[in-house]
Amino acid sequence: MTANNSNTISETQSTKPNPTSGQGQQMWGGRFSEATDSFVAAFTASVGFDQRFAKHDIQGSVAHATMLGRCGILSKDEVDTIIDGLKQVQQEIDAGEFNWSIALEDVHMNVESRLTDIIGTVGKKLHTGRSRNDQVATDIRLWLREEVDNVVELLVKLQSGLLNLAEQHTDTIMPGFTHLQTAQPVSFGHHVMAWFEMLNRDTDRLIDARRRINQMPLGSAALAGTTFPIDRTITADLLGFEGICQNSLDAVSDRDFAIEFTSAASILMMHLSRMSEEIILWMSAQFGFVQIPDRFCTGSSIMPQKKNPDVPELVRGKAARVFGQLITLLTLMKNQPLAYNKDNQEDKEPLFDCVDTLTGSLIAFVDMLPNIIPNKENMRAATMKGYATATDLADYLVRRGVPFRDAHEVVGNAVALGIKQGVDLSELQFEQLQQFSEAIGDDVFEFLTLEGSLAARDHLGGTAPNQVLLAVKRGRERLAKFNIDVN
Repeated sequence: MTANNSNTISETQSTKPNPTSGQGQQMWGGRFSEATDSFVAAFTASVGFDQRFAKHDIQGSVAHATMLGRCGILSKDEVDTIIDGLKQVQQEIDAGEFNWSIALEDVHMNVESRLTDIIGTVGKKLHTGRSRNDQVATDIRLWLREEVDNVVELLVKLQSGLLNLAEQHTDTIMPGFTHLQTAQPVSFGHHVMAWFEMLNRDTDRLIDARRRINQMPLGSAALAGTTFPIDRTITADLLGFEGICQNSLDAVSDRDFAIEFTSAASILMMHLSRMSEEIILWMSAQFGFVQIPDRFCTGSSIMPQKKNPDVPELVRGKAARVFGQLITLLTLMKNQPLAYNKDNQEDKEPLFDCVDTLTGSLIAFVDMLPNIIPNKENMRAATMKGYATATDLADYLVRRGVPFRDAHEVVGNAVALGIKQGVDLSELQFEQLQQFSEAIGDDVFEFLTLEGSLAARDHLGGTAPNQVLLAVKRGRERLAKFNIDVN
């Protein structure tokens, strides 16, 4: 996920002089009459963070060289030499032996410079028919495509854990809330399946966004294409792109795909934040609904009784961080003319931070959420406190011919009596209930139990235990299509 910290960054390529460009000399410097100011060099350099693309940059270069060979632009020997040299560069990076140079600005020039060190003049031919503009646009897409796959895998694992949790608690009764006030009884399993559905939409969004990420800009060169007889379909096939960017101006300047990913990530983090908020509330002494494993909590330096839900709180906070990166990218792009501009160097760090924050949050949730332990007694007791079966009584009256608005008033009067006497509707006497409506029969109490309330909502999407089990089954069928090991 992160660049190898053992790879050093120096002001110049410190291992040996570059015989092709001069030690510390930019590889584009022929037009300039004076060297770049050292502050400006450091200020404009991106190698401190874009070295994260090194693997993808080399993948793109291998494919580009292969295409140049097949199109007769490079000889087979030149292509073989370039690819062997790129493999050596990758080995040095993997081993932490690569010396990154700020003077060479970015990952692309660092890799190309080192390649030329290794194989000589033929290394200079690699850049034929391309520009750093289409090169970096390709690297970002290759990297982000891989990260989307990682995020989807984590989401599938998290969803699988939620399905297991829901299946275990189809009969565990808790209050369902609106306005954070007790509304109607639901099962804990049903509530967990609501979380599952949120994540379903997140997965769909990311998969859909991946299709637009997976379009190849390489071959657009700086902005207008290239005069060389390249074949972009060869490169796209080698790199596994689903399609090719159709306009060279748009291809090098487009960052919609990064904004779209960050938008999908923001919605996903919003969902994780909502789940976190519920866990935080439920863990409080005032609710006492659930506990999470101690490894996700911390204590207090002064209050020994405290068990603080730090991980949910931190995820709730990190959502704001991802939202901020979305706004950063939108603001970055909002006034850029075509085509590429140096502003776009600033797209990478927000995107990196978004991916890292999202991935870390999901890793925590994959382990934490499926291991929630509900306090069934507290949940049931809380459900009994809020007249959660009032709607069931209204529905009972409607089925007996009472217009709903009249039934609503009858139940309201019954609830007022319950509040006055400090008892639930199910604890009122039959005669007390019947005084409000002659339509109430002695079978009414069958509909005022919590279990009866759950069972009565026996339809697709309802909270009846058998419907929750069916939802779990459908969820497993959906996840099976991803063919991801969830254990």
